[in-house]
Amino acid sequence: MHETQESAAFPTELNRDDVYLFNTGKLHQAYRLLGALPMEVDGTPGVRFTVWAPNAERVSVIGEFNGWDGRAHAMSSVGSTGLWTLFIPAAFPGALYKYEIRNRFSGRILAKADPYAQETEVRPGTASRVPRPSAHRWRDARWMEARASTDWLHAPFNIYEVHPGSWRRGPDGRFLSYGELADQLIPYVQEMGYTHIELLPITEHPLDESWGYQSTGYFAPTSRYGTPDGLRELVDRCHQASIGVILDWVPGHFPSDAHALARFDGTALYEHEDPRLGFHREWGTHVFNYGRNEVRTFLMSSAYYWLTEFHFDGLRVDAVASMLYLDYSRPNGQWIPNKYGGRENLEAIDFLRELNVMVGQTFRGALMVAEESTAWPMISRPVYLGGLGFSMKWNMGWMNDTLRYMGKNPVHRRYHHNELTFAQLYSYTENFILPLSHDEVVHGKGSLLDRMPGDAWQKFANLRLLFIYQATYAGKKLNFMGNEFGQGKEWQVKEELDWPLLDIPWHQGIRRLSRDLNHLYRNMPALYDLDFNQEGFSWIDCHDADQSVLSYIRRARSGEFVIVALNFTPVPRRNYRIGAPAKGVYREVVNSDAEAYAGSNVRNGPIAAEETPWMGLPYMLEFTLPPLGGLVLALEPASGGDEAAPPDPSRARLET
Repeated sequence: MHETQESAAFPTELNRDDVYLFNTGKLHQAYRLLGALPMEVDGTPGVRFTVWAPNAERVSVIGEFNGWDGRAHAMSSVGSTGLWTLFIPAAFPGALYKYEIRNRFSGRILAKADPYAQETEVRPGTASRVPRPSAHRWRDARWMEARASTDWLHAPFNIYEVHPGSWRRGPDGRFLSYGELADQLIPYVQEMGYTHIELLPITEHPLDESWGYQSTGYFAPTSRYGTPDGLRELVDRCHQASIGVILDWVPGHFPSDAHALARFDGTALYEHEDPRLGFHREWGTHVFNYGRNEVRTFLMSSAYYWLTEFHFDGLRVDAVASMLYLDYSRPNGQWIPNKYGGRENLEAIDFLRELNVMVGQTFRGALMVAEESTAWPMISRPVYLGGLGFSMKWNMGWMNDTLRYMGKNPVHRRYHHNELTFAQLYSYTENFILPLSHDEVVHGKGSLLDRMPGDAWQKFANLRLLFIYQATYAGKKLNFMGNEFGQGKEWQVKEELDWPLLDIPWHQGIRRLSRDLNHLYRNMPALYDLDFNQEGFSWIDCHDADQSVLSYIRRARSGEFVIVALNFTPVPRRNYRIGAPAKGVYREVVNSDAEAYAGSNVRNGPIAAEETPWMGLPYMLEFTLPPLGGLVLALEPASGGDEAAPPDPSRARLET
């Protein structure tokens, strides 16, 4: 009883403007109003707790500081706002706590983690933790300043997608800490030549097997890998190493764990009451109620929090299609149309537009990436033009078509040639990323290597061919960890990657090719400058289905270009002819069949263009295409006295 009186002696009044903005869905920094906030009141240190529970009859703070006794610290309601608040001098940074909520209608008593908690205890515990003050001092000012002025549309963007808990493990099988991850991951990413890391969700989640996609802590970095300052250090060190960091973020659904958001105050608060609107049966998760102001505040503030407090360079928004469609993964009769009778989730559309406008206006250079698997138009077009406002979108069509084609026996590929050429019909309708992500190496699909047909030699050759195709095709790039060295088996979340495979020459070759392609991509503007513009890509020949060969040109705004030729059969194509746009001598910049990559080493010396019009181009090249191999050909610089050649791409020559 003494503690209750002590807390009541320190009345705290919430900022009225903030409360108003919270209730109207316009407060983008709600984590500075709600949650557990250490502060001083009348010179006395303590913690102010604030929670939204509009259908509660009573709310108390329970924790280490009061023996988890709901009678000790009853909170005060803030008028009709649905908020409850209390200042507790006995509370302290680092203390574990929850909210004890009694529902006004049923009388049921619930013990809930704080939706706005910035720290949590390590699973299987489910309590929130009063945040400890950050001691981190950011050292990435140069990166943040440069990011704000970067023309990302015309810049290389090559993502290494990482699950922190299974990239590597400690010697005893434990998780690496955020600091240990920085020590090992950053040098590896630098060596491999990726421009960005994308972290699978590190928002707190109770189940390892969810990979982070069933989040319960929208403001809390998972305690599996350490403290929030540990995550800050990881991001900071990435920036100092000129590596961007994208956070995989999940505003589409949340799990039904009893301690978390589901029926938070005994009612459907963050979700819909009607399961036809509020429950994903396929995933066993709840759908956010995007039409509720306080829910929009919650999600907008979560995005703001990660971009502000941890300097993330963008968010990859998971499962956007599930947000856009009311009938997503629902049979007839199990969904409710919108007010116009359509299947579009109008509230989710408004939320996504508002979110992307907020990020664009507030965080210069931060990118918003949509994982969206349908043909919804203008995902990556500005809101003022009627789009959703994302920066980029995963090209799921390219990924599905390409992997389906690559999985076929080369004998049959001639009949499926259009699966490789079709994507050019829509490649510039969005700002596309070409993803070979975690979703393609789980659930019985096998690793990318497993999915390639043929004997061992053909599997590795096909995988090298897939990677040179991805690296040279129009669009930014993403690869899941392990792809880069030919992970031998399907990804297992409870194990580290198969790093011992790098003792095998074939896997060494895959890794070496991945590294060389990454460095070539980021150093050769022809391969990235016009990724989102038709002028950056043109077919030389897309019709040679009989021989399963593709050839095309990639260009930069400067006029620099490279030629790409790909042979999707194990038959060498000798004396193969294609057109060329300029005279001169061409050389192989990359040959995926090279001995250095454990290929059969079918190579070409310098190739002189013949002054013979061919395939609608003024010159012709004749060379040998390696079996299941790809070539990137660049024009040698003009010698003195000769006609000037296009700008020399040989400056991107890889060091040996």
